[in-house]
Amino acid sequence: MRSYSDLFRTREFTPLFLSSALHAAASTIGGLAIGTLVYRATESPLLSAVSMFGPQLAQVAGAATLLSAADRLAPRATLTGIALSFAVGTAVMATPGLPVGTVFALIAVLGLVSSLGGGVRWGLLNEILPKEGYLLGRSVFNMVNGLMQITGYMTGAALVTLLSAQVTLATAAVLYLGSALTVRLGMARRAPRATGRPSVAQTWRTNALLWSSPRRRTTYLLLWIPNGLIVGCESLFVSYAPDRAGVLFASAAFGMFVGDVTIGRFVPPAVRRRLGIPCLLLLAAPYLLFALRPGTAVTAVCVAVASVGFGASLIQQEQLMSLTPDELSGHALGLHSSGMLTFQGVSATVAGTVAQLASPGAAMTVMALASLAATLTLAAVPARRRPARSGPDPEPGPVGEPRPGPAAPREPEQAPESA
Repeated sequence: MRSYSDLFRTREFTPLFLSSALHAAASTIGGLAIGTLVYRATESPLLSAVSMFGPQLAQVAGAATLLSAADRLAPRATLTGIALSFAVGTAVMATPGLPVGTVFALIAVLGLVSSLGGGVRWGLLNEILPKEGYLLGRSVFNMVNGLMQITGYMTGAALVTLLSAQVTLATAAVLYLGSALTVRLGMARRAPRATGRPSVAQTWRTNALLWSSPRRRTTYLLLWIPNGLIVGCESLFVSYAPDRAGVLFASAAFGMFVGDVTIGRFVPPAVRRRLGIPCLLLLAAPYLLFALRPGTAVTAVCVAVASVGFGASLIQQEQLMSLTPDELSGHALGLHSSGMLTFQGVSATVAGTVAQLASPGAAMTVMALASLAATLTLAAVPARRRPARSGPDPEPGPVGEPRPGPAAPREPEQAPESA
């Protein structure tokens, strides 16, 4: 599987793709509206940042209790239910005069519901596509997410300015409803990938198994920490430049799109595997300039250049899949998604707190420095833990559990179109 046309000829890829695009657009438009609404009501950088990225904070509860369901629930029904929950919750938040406390309560509930989404969606993608097509397929989802963010933030900014934050939230609710209908009508009914009942105990056992491999553990941390700290910088765009936040968010989405296309489509596999750490360093370095409070044009360029570094996540996801048994793919990807979103929520809270005490520009610089330090520290972990050798670590696991092969899946000769 080497081209985009191969993907869209695959049954069920298109409806999953469209539903994800609608969900991303709704999340982008709704998030900007919520952040603006809360900032206008409270004038607090902290509360504004947490309102936009607060759902991620609830992901830690989902990762600890619900993830075993990612492979044990019917995918179509689960994705439909998640999208409907967001449609209803967002519609309620569009109610004029709703107390800020109620908004945050709804944000927390929706965050807990969404903790299943990543595992179910990406596990289903891994099931729909052949093994060698996962990176290509995931890159297309990343690209459309970037495009939906560019469009969504610009559209959201226009709707908030010309109409109101409440109307913008109502628009997002309609988009969530469209995502639910696309999944329900376009996807086939599939059996769960794993047997048994979801439970907290099973979630903990599988989390422990996934975490037991040093190489998987380091890969998870690289997926979570540097990325999350930079999202903390993005959470301050509204308080840093209230009238230009949409431009900064769109610039970030454009840079992410460029990074995904470049890493997945144009970089050969042998080179791509060596670019994970450099991309993470690029992700943080331009934010150091925010301490100088540059003008709009310079900040937009800095944000776009930095966001090219988000392409590192594709490299690390490919590594994660090469280290994970197939029947645990949904849980493993759900743990990645929940951990990443949790750390983004924590980082938004930390960044907002620093901005409250100092300034948004200073807080961005602090978060960027922390991201650089985390990347360099994690990059040195494998060298300290084991001698250099080829192939992944052997995987521990219970008797009868398939183990990943001795090497990463073979890549096609031509780099896949992914991001």
